[in-house]
Amino acid sequence: MTNIVLEIKDLHVAYGKVEALHGASMAVSAGQIVTVIGPNGAGKSTMLNAIAGAMASNCSMRGSIRLLGEEVAQTPIENRVAQGMCLVPENRELFTSMSVEDNLLLGSYPRYRTKVRNYADQLDVVYGLFPRLRERRKQQAGTMSGGERQMLAVGRALMAKPKVLLLDEPSLGLAPLIVKEIFHIIVRLKETGVAVLLVEQNARAALQAADYAYVLETGDVVLEGPASQLANDPKVIETYLGLARPAPESEPA
Repeated sequence: MTNIVLEIKDLHVAYGKVEALHGASMAVSAGQIVTVIGPNGAGKSTMLNAIAGAMASNCSMRGSIRLLGEEVAQTPIENRVAQGMCLVPENRELFTSMSVEDNLLLGSYPRYRTKVRNYADQLDVVYGLFPRLRERRKQQAGTMSGGERQMLAVGRALMAKPKVLLLDEPSLGLAPLIVKEIFHIIVRLKETGVAVLLVEQNARAALQAADYAYVLETGDVVLEGPASQLANDPKVIETYLGLARPAPESEPA
């Protein structure tokens, strides 16, 4: 794998004495979408929060997390953001009383803080990906639909001009048509060159969108490979896709 942006090796995460992640290893390259699928409680969100540096206070972690070749396992979350890593959490964490545009501009604060000129220049990129956000830029974030809020959460992360984007369950709570729209946008992110690590319970949509996939079960990586290959793996089909035969080839949903 060339142009590796994010590399995880032997990552262990524990809540007190209970280990939730047992030595996970994975890598994501520039312009690549990598997904992690698995059942509830498998450790997917725990892994993503550990990578981002957003672990709960009762968590402990050991292992290697390298961002652009630099070890960041002990680096505070704000430094990881400044170095090019952004997490879009499951609950989106928007400022609901602020406008869409103000939420987006807050996403560019890490660049503003480091005195980057034209720190808000990503607005046009974000509005190009999400025309609806441009239309509703003066609207309060709290009045938007679930799908629009998810678009805003991803757009706000992109304002920091990340090298790697961590997406935690982007389809959660959304209607099927909106899920399809969100995943089309995730696929389009590849055009920007950003690396995407996607944690998702909707295995079908995730495998159609991704280039490479890992299956996480009870804290262990039990399977990995090209996403199209896993989509036709009998175990994945039976456990996660609910099909009695291989998934037909189709465009990303």
